[in-house]
Order: sequence, then C-alpha cells, then structure tokens
Amino acid sequence: MKFWSLALLSAAAAYGISEGANARSVSLGHDESVPRSQMQVHGLADAPIGHVKFCQTHPSECRASAGGEATVMLTTRRWQQLQSVNQEVNLAVKPVSDQAQYGVIEHWTYPTTGMGDCEDYVLLKKRKLMQLGWPAGALLITVVRDENDEGHAVLSARTDRGDLILDNKHSRILAWHNTPYIFIKRQSGVRTQAWESLIPLQSEPTVAASGSDAQK
Repeated sequence: MKFWSLALLSAAAAYGISEGANARSVSLGHDESVPRSQMQVHGLADAPIGHVKFCQTHPSECRASAGGEATVMLTTRRWQQLQSVNQEVNLAVKPVSDQAQYGVIEHWTYPTTGMGDCEDYVLLKKRKLMQLGWPAGALLITVVRDENDEGHAVLSARTDRGDLILDNKHSRILAWHNTPYIFIKRQSGVRTQAWESLIPLQSEPTVAASGSDAQK
C-alpha cells in the first residue's frame, strides 16, 4: 500500500478522497445523491476570440485530438497530478490583466513572463498535464461567470468521477457542480477549435473571460 504525504492526506480528507485496496479507487465527495456526471452540452457555441487568435499563432496545439473526447480514470496518481499542477502554476504565475501586460483587452498565451490572466493559467495547466500523459480530449478550457458575474476561464478535467475544475482563483480542486460559477461554454474534446454551449443556446449571454484574477 502506498503512503501519501501529510499534505495530500489532509487534502484527501477535505475532498472525501480515499485509496482503495488496489490504490486505484478514488471516491470524490461524500454525498452519493449528487450525480458525478460530466456537464451537459447544449450544442455548439462561438469560440472566444482569444482562443481563435491563440490557435492562429499556435496551430500545432489546436489540432483535433487524435483520441477524441476522453474521460480519465481518477486514480490516486492522477489526483496527485491535478493537485500538483494546479498548485505549481497558481504559485508560479502572478495575476495581471492583458490590458496591463500587453495593452490589449484579450490576449491568450502562455505566461512566459511569470504573469498572466485566467486563460494563461489554464493554457499552462493543460500543457503540463498533457506532458504527464493526460489526453487533450479530457482537458477542456471552460468559460464561466464568477461570483461577481464577470467572465472567467477555468480548466475542466473530465474524469470517471465527473468534471473537476482547476482554477487560479481558488487552490482547491472542486467538482464542477460544487463551484460558485455559472458555466457558459467550453472547448470541444473532439474538435479542439470548436466550442460547446453549457447552457441552452437561446439564452446564452455574451461572455469574454478576461481580467486579472487574484489567487484566493
């Protein structure tokens, strides 16, 4: 049996995560009445202009996922990877708006300067997890409205325990339905440059995920 560090054990207790007999069984959450499903998709949505421009400058990173949409088994190892990458990127990058750093309202890129806004955190987390073997089709850039009704971007990790949210505003990784956000749209796991609506299309508000998101 593998032994977790004290920090991981504390985090596991906080989220209801425990090792199974074969170290592969991970249980997320205590309330079995809450469905552990992925978010419901309501057709296609317009891609954020920032992502469109990002794909123009990084075409190799916006090709269709070879394996298509994927769902990853949330083993102890995979959970630790999510925790590690989320914490590492949140601590390494200083939050700053695109306007302050680049002089434009919206500019999606990797935070190579050590500074960036919410989309930049997401792009880096996705790349790091893919380097650890996560399939692109399980790591979806997602646009939400936050507690202040402002546009914000997070990374959704599709797992067999439901969609988990990696967020630069919060250090905790939560199931999507446990966040305070309204989910608007996300990147398609099948066609990287396509986006899907997470609310009925007829009521979809216009949202641009941007701004300097302070880590909480």
